[in-house]
Amino acid sequence: MLSKPAKLNQKLFDENVLQEPTRDGYGRGVVYAAKRDPNVVVLSADLTESTRVEEFKKRFPERFIEVGVAEQNMATIAAGLGTQGKVPFISSYATFSPGRNWEQIRTTVSYNDSNVKIAGHHAGISVGPDGATHQAIEDIATMRVMANMTVIVPCDSVEAEKATEAAAVVWGPVYLRFAREKSPILTTPETPFAPGAAYVMWEPPLRQGSAGQADALIIGCGPLLYQALLAAKELEEKKINVIVLNCHTVKPLDGKTVVDLVKRAGAVVTVEEHQVSGGLGGAVAELLAREAPAPMEFVGMQNVFGESGTPAELVRKYGMDAKAIIAAVRRVIRRK
Repeated sequence: MLSKPAKLNQKLFDENVLQEPTRDGYGRGVVYAAKRDPNVVVLSADLTESTRVEEFKKRFPERFIEVGVAEQNMATIAAGLGTQGKVPFISSYATFSPGRNWEQIRTTVSYNDSNVKIAGHHAGISVGPDGATHQAIEDIATMRVMANMTVIVPCDSVEAEKATEAAAVVWGPVYLRFAREKSPILTTPETPFAPGAAYVMWEPPLRQGSAGQADALIIGCGPLLYQALLAAKELEEKKINVIVLNCHTVKPLDGKTVVDLVKRAGAVVTVEEHQVSGGLGGAVAELLAREAPAPMEFVGMQNVFGESGTPAELVRKYGMDAKAIIAAVRRVIRRK
């Protein structure tokens, strides 16, 4: 039997649950990291307010570099800083960084194992009205494939703050993925966070004879974990028991926890605001193919681009809301 799930926001399912964009947590986290370490610097590609580094600029002007609309230059400058004892964070929209400057990140940052932290903002289709050109839905895959790269996708603003602070301490290239839209705050300051360590957010209640057994495992990352928790709550009411695992670190994946839970549940659904190819789902599938084959379903963007619309409309249209997750759970259980 697993230990008790991590402590979550007690008002999680309230109608007026507190919401905040994960990018706000980044803004707080990078200021905290800079207070702790004088080597922390921030580079911006003309998106200071949007990427929430205006407070850093105000407090540490001598450690802030405005590069302008030049993401390739920003990555290369940061790579040099990262090899000389600095801890540079580069901030832009994920479609531009790591989208536009992928080659510079590969060659100057990852290849040299430079201590650079890439903050990709406005990721996923929840960017909404900005449309397909600004909806980064391939970034987890393109960053996960790079040698030396750590990939972290926080589920809420509280976890985003912790992830940013942790990235400043972890040596080497780190990709941090943040969203523009407000999303429910799922966790608390007491909820544990460590890069590479997934944790259970929901598990079946103990009932006589059940020993907390699960019908399926839902593995998610990012703000869509709220939809996974809504799905878990509704499924429990229908006597279908699931475990929800927050796999905030997509690389390195917490393989032991994933495998242990898959053996307990026997079926898996991955949930991510990203293409189903190459992201969290791909990482889990690769692991299970080697160590614990099991039926899988993938909730995410199904080989399509997004479009303009409100975040809620798009999440629903592209099959990533609680209803779609419930349907995926039912499908995967039938395949056990």
